[in-house]
Order: sequence, then structure tokens, then C-alpha cells
Amino acid sequence: MRVSTCLYTNRPMSEGHPELNTEHLIGETSKMLEARGEIARVQKQVTYIKRLVGLGNRANVLVLGCGPQPQIIKILTEMNFDVTGVEPVSRWLQSARESVGDPDRVLHGSAERIPLPAESQDVVFFESVLEHVDSAIDALRGIFRVLRPNGVALISTTNRHDLRPNAEYRVPLYQWLPAAVKEGYVHAHLHFRPELANYTPCPAVHWFSYVDLCRLGREAGFSRFYSLLDVVRPDDASIAGSWFRRRVLPMVQRSPWLRAVALAIIGGTIFMVKRPGIDSD
Repeated sequence: MRVSTCLYTNRPMSEGHPELNTEHLIGETSKMLEARGEIARVQKQVTYIKRLVGLGNRANVLVLGCGPQPQIIKILTEMNFDVTGVEPVSRWLQSARESVGDPDRVLHGSAERIPLPAESQDVVFFESVLEHVDSAIDALRGIFRVLRPNGVALISTTNRHDLRPNAEYRVPLYQWLPAAVKEGYVHAHLHFRPELANYTPCPAVHWFSYVDLCRLGREAGFSRFYSLLDVVRPDDASIAGSWFRRRVLPMVQRSPWLRAVALAIIGGTIFMVKRPGIDSD
């Protein structure tokens, strides 16, 4: 452990470790998006959303926490949606605006303080951000506020039941550690070992199950919740190519018990739908 006894002698401890920064993450984020096959991924997500609600081609779409190189904004714009990005990290804001090629399309703000009018958006993409916010419930309330009735929030976040290696901390099975130990690692990352969470100044501090997300969504005002299991169909490419998946999917979709078991493993993505006719504050 690299600990300097005089690290905070002439530096306020609240500033954190001096190596915490966001510059190197721009390149890492770009590599990650390229590996994902971003165009196909976003197209698939839009298909799922259209299966839940009516969505016109000129729908207003918000990408919340869009990051330094928001390829998703370019892709959704090319799909003829009216897209706005919001980015809280000041250093990433300029990079995002340059990447998109339109400085007015990316705004400075956060999930808790979205700089858009109430009921102005049809869809909110909120991917790999909820685990990093200061207040999860305030973030969801902010999303609820800007969504129109029958609007959809697509949220992907950390799954605390996942057995696969986590991408947030360089600690095996971090998501399964006791809460007190997690807080210890957060503190160690921010003040002594910034490599633990890849030098990010905003490490993941929230870990959710699918049930946790449903509970938080209801507290924020959302009325209906859907998982990836609920929006896929037997003729989708990811299902059609497997006899086992085609056979099992309808049973899992209809059985509360089987659905619960499956979502314990793949419950990190949720679609939250705002009830039609609900008034916003």
C-alpha cells in the first residue's frame, strides 16, 4: 500500500488523493465503447423501449451522464431522435461537446439537478451512472421530473448479486463484501490508493439488486418496471439461435419464482415507466 505519512500535511483531506483525475479515463472509455459494438447495442435498446411504449422518431431523448465521448448521442441523433446529453464532470464536458460537434447538445448538470424543464423528455438513458451518484433516490426523482407521462428511463447499474468480476474496483467479488468493508475500500481509494477504482474521483458507492431498483423507483414515483427478460422475444437473435433459450424464456417470463432467480443474476438493467397522467412537481 502506497501511503505517504505527509500526504495531507499541506493538502486538505477533503480534496482526496492528488492522483485522482479524469483525464486518462477518456481514452479508456473510448476503448470500452468500441468493444461493446455501440451501434448494435443502442439499436437493440431502442427496439426494447418501443416494445414498452409508443415512441415517435422525433422523440426527445436525454443521455444522462453521457461521458467524455458520447457515441450514443451520435447514434440516437442519426436515428432521428432529438437528443440532449448532460455531463456533471467539468473536464469531460468540453470533450463531450467536441465529440458530438454541437456545444448546445451537451449541458452541464447532474442527475440530481438536470437542467431541463419538467416533462420535456420521452426517454432517459442512464447507464453506469446510478452507482456513482451522491443520492440514488434524488437522481431517480430528477429523472422522473423531466420525463413525460408514459416516459421511460433505461437504467443499467451495478448488480450486487453478480458473480462475475466487477468493473468498478480492483477487488475480487467486491460487490459481495459487507457494507462496512466497502466503505473502507472507498475511503482507501479516495485518500491512499487511487488505483483501486481506476483513479476515478467518483467511485461506485451504490450496489443494487433488481428488487432494490424497483423499490427506489416506486419511491421516486415510477409505476411499472421491466427487466431485459420482459422485453426480449423468442425471435430475437440472442434467443432464436439457442433451442434452450427459446424453450426456457416463456417459462421464465411467466413464473414469478423463475423470474426472481434469473433477475438475481442479470438484474442490473431496468426500464422504469412513468404512469400516464401523473402530474409532476
